[in-house]
Amino acid sequence: MENLSLDNIKGFLTKMNGVAAANKDYLIDLDSRMGDGDLGLTMAAVFSAMDEFASTYSEDDIGGMLMKGGMAMAKAAPSTMGTLMATGFMRGGKAVKGSTSLGISDVAAFWTAFVEGIIDRGKAKAGEKTIIDALLPAAEAWQEGASDGADMVSAGVLAAKAAAEGLEKTMDMVAQHGRAAYYQEKSRELQDPGATIGSILISSFSEYLSEIDG
Repeated sequence: MENLSLDNIKGFLTKMNGVAAANKDYLIDLDSRMGDGDLGLTMAAVFSAMDEFASTYSEDDIGGMLMKGGMAMAKAAPSTMGTLMATGFMRGGKAVKGSTSLGISDVAAFWTAFVEGIIDRGKAKAGEKTIIDALLPAAEAWQEGASDGADMVSAGVLAAKAAAEGLEKTMDMVAQHGRAAYYQEKSRELQDPGATIGSILISSFSEYLSEIDG
């Protein structure tokens, strides 16, 4: 598989809607340990909004769809993580605006812009126990795959592995942002909810690529 079509991207967004709904209670429980427990509800709301928007999108601009879908996400859940996820899709969409299909370089550009948008909006950096710790290694893996001429599925597998490893590393970090920061050392050894949803997002994309390959 060399390129992703508009319908492929819509298919992934539908899959992600289902994944977010299926993980709602898990994310609520995870978030309630250090936060306010609304992460599962937020992710279910934003991906439902994105899927609903994409299903009625009639133009052929993939980037335009992702940008406008990101706006729908922001309206659906104007919480911190809802805003960050919406920003990621808007920034990533902007990076591939005008594209009617996405090759591996485009996908790498999307994920790089996605995480950069979240960094800019959330003012966090790697090592601070946030979603960045899963997304940044994944974006770097996509860039490496594109540079090495890897096929889409293989690059996706490596990105998912990088995100999972990034999530695992948050278990030894002290939270620096949000309510979790109040826990200081107590936040160490707890799995970060934001990095968890980042890893779920990347792994779901990788799984989808394998599902549609060939």
